[in-house]
Amino acid sequence: MDTEKLRDQLKIDEGCVNSIYLDHLNLPTCAIGHLITEWDEEYGKPVGTTISDDRVNELFDKDVQVTIEECKILFDDFDELPEEAQQIIGNLMFNMGRPRLSKFVKFREAVKNRDWIEAGNQLKDSRYYQQVTARADRLIARLQAI
Repeated sequence: MDTEKLRDQLKIDEGCVNSIYLDHLNLPTCAIGHLITEWDEEYGKPVGTTISDDRVNELFDKDVQVTIEECKILFDDFDELPEEAQQIIGNLMFNMGRPRLSKFVKFREAVKNRDWIEAGNQLKDSRYYQQVTARADRLIARLQAI
């Protein structure tokens, strides 16, 4: 998998904020879509706290690495999927995380069957689609073009 390509698209889809902010679910977030957890040095700091470029890159490197590992757990044949499917699934995993993406049973079944049209249809028929419609439309178009 081309991790640099994934990183580039995540930077676009997630944006980069060099401070702590609240995401659409009112959860503390920073950098490139990094959800702040109790293990982060930013935990408990107020919204607006500045985050250095080095810290943004450190968090992003770790998050991308975890994302790929999570993809391989949820999709046991992840490395055999077409590159474009890996990129799209990586984008979804980064955005949703494994607990949420694992609930997309029909999507996962469509991926297993290499039915890219149905996989896209399953994404469109979800609450995820309602939350990030423009991003989802881009991913669905790419998926259904495989």
